[in-house]
Amino acid sequence: MTGNIQATVASLLQPSHELVAAMAALEGDILLLGVGGKIGPSLAKLAKQAVDQSGVPRRIIGVSRLTEPGLKEQLEQDGIETIAADLLNEDELSALPDVKNVLYLAGTKFGTTGKEAFTWAMNAYLPGRVAEKYRNSRIVVYSTGNVYPLTPVFQGGADESVAPAPVGEYGQSCLGRERIFQHFSRQYGTPVLIYRLNYANDLQYGVLLEIAKSVRDGKPIDLRMGHVNVIWQGDANEMALRAFAHCSAPAKLLNITGPETAPVRWIAKEFGLHFGKEPVFVNEEQSTALLSNAAESFRLFGYPKVSLKQMIGLTAAWLEQGGRTISKATHFQEREGQF
Repeated sequence: MTGNIQATVASLLQPSHELVAAMAALEGDILLLGVGGKIGPSLAKLAKQAVDQSGVPRRIIGVSRLTEPGLKEQLEQDGIETIAADLLNEDELSALPDVKNVLYLAGTKFGTTGKEAFTWAMNAYLPGRVAEKYRNSRIVVYSTGNVYPLTPVFQGGADESVAPAPVGEYGQSCLGRERIFQHFSRQYGTPVLIYRLNYANDLQYGVLLEIAKSVRDGKPIDLRMGHVNVIWQGDANEMALRAFAHCSAPAKLLNITGPETAPVRWIAKEFGLHFGKEPVFVNEEQSTALLSNAAESFRLFGYPKVSLKQMIGLTAAWLEQGGRTISKATHFQEREGQF
């Protein structure tokens, strides 16, 4: 891996002046529940960097089962305190420290089919236990655009006023998570922001990487879900941390994604130009897709700083130079909610 792309990516992952100012103004420490997932480590690291640059001391604490080899050491090397805990274990959940600011990342998606009961326990039961324990905190709750119905492509995606109508048990259980936090926000006056994210892209995973690999390897790309929204993971992380300032009771809903309704066909052709290959397509674009309108987040935070074409270029270079990737597909092509 050349130092050039690493330096570019490192610069794109630095906290903005706005985030540093937000961390300076925030009251209390930050707790990340479910820090061991795809998003958690980079989010915790960004929080720590922003806190350090703010000059206001505060603890960044990450909680997960910490079963992935090297994860605990990686987090602690970055200055993040770690706690190994199974959040479904009531004793271990109760023993967690009381912290003013909570990022709730815990949940399950892949493998839902065949494990529906566990999915509901993680996505709809556990939120109630957490909402009870952290009733006196501010909570940013990670959710998903999968709570929305498929919408006509020409409408530009569902905004927060669109009534949820999730397809499949994963999306239904995520709506359950939202409803539970909404209930306790009203009951206790807990400031909550429900952060509906789709799709975050890191160079190691995401929709763009999946399309890039298919183009590079000559594998067919299914066009039935013919349009997507994508956002740079670093931009999404920054918005999550700045979202503490917008938690409210009743809970605020907020879509987080990129500004484009991006055609999968166009994305694939862009990668084809990078790789010198003609993409292979199967099926035809449908008139609906899973799309979100994130205009409200842009009003609050500004537009993402990393553009779609920049993400495409970085992803292509990362693959060409043998960068590490994570084998966790997004299943963005899924139209029946079977994850």
